[in-house]
Amino acid sequence: MKKIKCIIVDDEPLAVSLLENYVEKIPFLELVFSSENPIQALEFIQKNEADLVFLDIQMPELTGINFMKILGDKQKYILTTAYSEYALEGYEHNIVDYLLKPISFERFNKSVLKAQERFPLDEIKELSHFFVKSSGQQHRINSDDILYVESIKDYVNIKTEVQEYIVLETLKSLENQLPKNFTRVHKSFILNLNEIKSLGSKKIMLNSGHEVPIGDMYKSNLLEKLK
Repeated sequence: MKKIKCIIVDDEPLAVSLLENYVEKIPFLELVFSSENPIQALEFIQKNEADLVFLDIQMPELTGINFMKILGDKQKYILTTAYSEYALEGYEHNIVDYLLKPISFERFNKSVLKAQERFPLDEIKELSHFFVKSSGQQHRINSDDILYVESIKDYVNIKTEVQEYIVLETLKSLENQLPKNFTRVHKSFILNLNEIKSLGSKKIMLNSGHEVPIGDMYKSNLLEKLK
């Protein structure tokens, strides 16, 4: 398994610095190159492995659109720009996502989770920890501390023994990040298998005393994993 190797290309030094800081906070991303010069970035990608490019569209030496035309579809792209009118053209080039400056970490995180879904799961390193934004703050959560994750409309509730975090995220995105000891047991719940105390026909009792429902369509897969 490997991390997603990413590159940052932006002619604004502050934008490069911000994205470098954001990438460092995402455990499944590995920054392999960053530059304010798109020509240098082209040379690097042509000689080295890269999976995902954070690419500014409007650059003086070479536009982001022309950058992608030169490289083709080998890499996936997340476009970054201060000009919303470029969004449509970017998506015509099969872009994963489009980020409008100034870019918040919350929006960045959502974008890279979307990108992660485009890569085969066996090529991405499982997360021992990750960062989420809840109640206006960034929180580091260790995967082993999670009891379960519950979907609540457009949000998820990440439940630990000492705290819960309400996060604007999808259950599917978190399911792709969490280690193998986590599995979907209901359309609205992902469970840490190490926390199971007993299993009933409709509910699962956890060591913490919490109960989690089990869906009929998920039961056979759960029983197989418990073997």
